[in-house]
Amino acid sequence: MLKSLLSFGGNQEASQGTSQGSSSAADVAATVTPATLMVIQADDYDWPEIFKGAVLRDGRPIRVIQTGWANFHVHADTYSNSGICVEVRTVDPNRSIKTGCAVPSCSEQVTTVHPDFLLIRNQVRTPDFDGRNLLNGFMFADTPSMNSLESVLLNAERPAMQGYLHRLNRRLGDDIFPVVPQHFASSSRVLMYGYTFPAVVKVGSAHAGAGKMMIKDHHQMSDFRSILQMMPGTHCLVEPFIRGESDLRIQKIGTHYRAFRRVGMSGEWKTNTGSSVMDSIEVEDRYRRWADEASAMFGGLDILAVDAIVEEETGKEYIVEVNDTAIGLHPDYAAEDNLHIKELVLARMNDLLC
Repeated sequence: MLKSLLSFGGNQEASQGTSQGSSSAADVAATVTPATLMVIQADDYDWPEIFKGAVLRDGRPIRVIQTGWANFHVHADTYSNSGICVEVRTVDPNRSIKTGCAVPSCSEQVTTVHPDFLLIRNQVRTPDFDGRNLLNGFMFADTPSMNSLESVLLNAERPAMQGYLHRLNRRLGDDIFPVVPQHFASSSRVLMYGYTFPAVVKVGSAHAGAGKMMIKDHHQMSDFRSILQMMPGTHCLVEPFIRGESDLRIQKIGTHYRAFRRVGMSGEWKTNTGSSVMDSIEVEDRYRRWADEASAMFGGLDILAVDAIVEEETGKEYIVEVNDTAIGLHPDYAAEDNLHIKELVLARMNDLLC
């Protein structure tokens, strides 16, 4: 579904002027080409409504186009004024009803968008979709974005993200930045894991609970190696299994921090699957340090979350991964956090476009 809004709100100074001045400002706003913000999020939140009434510093209105990765195509060039064109596909249910057409393609419409700025809030790569070709189109056109397109691309490659975390661990030490130890294998041929069991294997760019498996001993690892052999060109990561007492999520949106503790209720060893209870906790100094250090990743992350696990027997904390611009928000704080994201986007758009 495509969500769109064209906001023509004037700035505060104009609204405090005479009626003639207000009329002139409205006339100018009506004739000025709006700045187009494209928000890539199909699962939740109404971004046109969130940005309703927002204008840039120069008085330009903001047109918000919201859609998901699977619903558009990108083409761009270096020789025309248009630069980049995004063809957003949407289905108009009213048209289907009026024409009596039951085939979705009969009601499909295409809107051409020339985005000035991107806000990416859905993962570009999931177990059943890979949108990196679309991301590459935006990168070709050098479209400004939050987070940066380079960081989105590299965070879609789990080994690149993990490699950066291990770099921080080597520089800061286990006491300041503890990261779970890992083994990387580019293929089944070189999967020679020699650390502790049980272990957890993560195939390719494993996502949430998908692509992960617990391995109890070297016999099971041999079986898994034969499965990996059937996936040529697929790498995997292996790490010791840590029986978790709880999970931690340290969230950073600009200068705003939150910390959460999640306790699984379903008995799953994958603590991010099944039912769980997630509570807000104090943002301790070490958690703030984790988020600050990770925020420098790949040229800088404005939106991120550091995920960690608390070992059941020892209470020791291990950083597991970093999630970037597409982090999910806690329902109790989502409205406030979306406003923080809005403020970040407006500040960046003002810097780049005004």
